[in-house]
Amino acid sequence: MTTAQNPVSYVAPTDLLKPEPAPVSDRGAYGWARAHLFGSVGQVLLTLFGILVVLAVVPPMVRFFITDAVFIGTNREACLPETVGRPVGACWPFIAAKWNQILYGFYPADERWRVNVVYGLGVVLLIPLLIPRAPYKRTNALAFFGIYPLISFVLLTGGDLDMRSFVLGWIGLDFGVTASANGLRLTFWLQFLVVTLLAMASGMALAPVFGGERRAVALGILKAFAVVGIVMLAMDFDFGLPQVETRQWGGLLVTLVIAVTGIVASLPLGILLALGRRSELPLVKYSSIIFIEFWRGVPLITVLFFATYMLPLFLPGRFTIDGLLRALVGVALFASAYMAEVVRGGLQAIPKGQYEGAMAVGLRSGLMMRLVILPQALKLVIPGIVNNFIGLFKDTTLVLIVSIFDLLGILRASFTDPAWATPTTLFTGFGFAGLVYFVFCYGMSRYSMALERRLDRNQRH
Repeated sequence: MTTAQNPVSYVAPTDLLKPEPAPVSDRGAYGWARAHLFGSVGQVLLTLFGILVVLAVVPPMVRFFITDAVFIGTNREACLPETVGRPVGACWPFIAAKWNQILYGFYPADERWRVNVVYGLGVVLLIPLLIPRAPYKRTNALAFFGIYPLISFVLLTGGDLDMRSFVLGWIGLDFGVTASANGLRLTFWLQFLVVTLLAMASGMALAPVFGGERRAVALGILKAFAVVGIVMLAMDFDFGLPQVETRQWGGLLVTLVIAVTGIVASLPLGILLALGRRSELPLVKYSSIIFIEFWRGVPLITVLFFATYMLPLFLPGRFTIDGLLRALVGVALFASAYMAEVVRGGLQAIPKGQYEGAMAVGLRSGLMMRLVILPQALKLVIPGIVNNFIGLFKDTTLVLIVSIFDLLGILRASFTDPAWATPTTLFTGFGFAGLVYFVFCYGMSRYSMALERRLDRNQRH
């Protein structure tokens, strides 16, 4: 203790002591194993159990898929134990022989370059979109979510779908104008113009009811119909490509089309439904609740059956919808209901102070939700969103029940080929399908974890 009679001064040493290294038991591989594998009796038992499971599962899988597998052959004889003279594992020549069907289904061989362009263009646009520091993010997103689906649709189907009377003709309004060159049906565009004007008038009339401005509502409707018009124009224009019906699609092509369509459509629809469920307007709120609870209460297989077999019975005779399109719409609506509940959980987790702070700086409700609340809510529920995406990707296998041959459906159809009837063909096909699904689902999971870490402010330095 320092006093006035006996002053004592403390001077810091010029050479500070360097920190000592951690004990050997707490660092390196030994320290990690002690902390995570052998820290307690329970950890020791779980570690031993895990080792037993690995020893029981991994060696047989390695023997079947690699050690005892057959990699070269032209028919079933190459994968028969009697021919090879040893135990035979996976029959990989079967996968090689069915590779084109796995990738393209029954798509015409001369037109498969169109599918290859869709695959390649999707990879080229998706990779920069997933890289955080890649430039031109907004342009890239617009190209991937706006232009790429339209190009893919035209390439895969061929365009020129003759949209005449698609909008109004099926209810009897047909102006009888003949088609012009390049497949551009003037009938359709006259009808489309009428529908646009009617929608604009309805939007301006309903604007005061929903609290919006007439001009803003009219511009929003114009933008929406402009997008629809561009899509319809692409569908009705003759690009010189042969038509390929969706019944000829199959394999990985159908799996990716259904999964990507469901993923891309379910997130914005789910956000709108979640916001609608929290709305103070009774009509919007209860309509969203009914929609969400209905679709969450119906199994997906029931949705697919209804869309495939029952919906055509309720449509007028002149109005038909493609079978794959009906399945896509059903999957998108089904997934959006589940996505709405995930997003609603994120909205409820936002503290009330965030709303009050946004209102204090003068933000309107729309800007407050778009700039303050939604970004935080979506960041909180990234695991739930990706979990829905992964589940949707795996649920694409259900379309086989309604005679749409996805990846698993093509493999199951290939099992009936007598040229490749061996004892291991079935296990090889299912093992390959499991590997494909694992690669896609594991990739989505790891990317979501990396995105969480990047957005977590507590881990920023």
